[in-house]
Amino acid sequence: MPSPFKFALAVSALEKSVPGGRRLFTGLDLMIAPGEVVAIMGESGVGKSTLLNVIAGLDTADAGEITICGVGLRGLDDNARTILRRDGIGFVFQAFHVLPHLTLAQNIALPLVLGHARGGEALDRAEELLAKVGLPGRGAAFPAELSGGELQRIAIARALVHRPALILADEPTGNLDPETGDRILDLFQAQVRDLGSAAVIVTHSDRAAAIADRTLNLSAQGLTPIHAD
Repeated sequence: MPSPFKFALAVSALEKSVPGGRRLFTGLDLMIAPGEVVAIMGESGVGKSTLLNVIAGLDTADAGEITICGVGLRGLDDNARTILRRDGIGFVFQAFHVLPHLTLAQNIALPLVLGHARGGEALDRAEELLAKVGLPGRGAAFPAELSGGELQRIAIARALVHRPALILADEPTGNLDPETGDRILDLFQAQVRDLGSAAVIVTHSDRAAAIADRTLNLSAQGLTPIHAD
């Protein structure tokens, strides 16, 4: 599906410090086209997760511009940012953030329900994603019945269910065995290829980074390319 935008994500001159004044990064630029997967690597504590939170509008940069599918975050109020995240961004958190009182299908369908999709259609799509992440027929189960790796798969399915234009994934294969991790990485690639989405994957895994069109290293000086040997 072709996108009308040259860049799904455009980040310019981004700066971010943490309490106490330590600068995480400065002058950070990042342009990602529709249909492109970018992996971001770097040492622990350098600010990779913070960068994803800033891009998603969950955290605020000290300076710089972020534009998602032609929409600049700076000019949006909290409600408009929430709608942009709901409709246009799929976020895979390290901590899963799966809601314990909802079934697996209801958790996955939540972005569609919040976007006013019909309940039956949303649950059908959730069941489709359950099969794609290797948990077919488990829609009626509850999160307490799942392992950490299975919860990670639910979080990934929820991030993809509404076919977002931009996928932000924080260590998406960190709790998965290699075979399941490969299945999930294939799913990311299919989403990007078939729908023209863009994806940013923060990872320590060379295996995950291998699916990316580009791999970048994050440091206090910004992002620099990592070239394959």
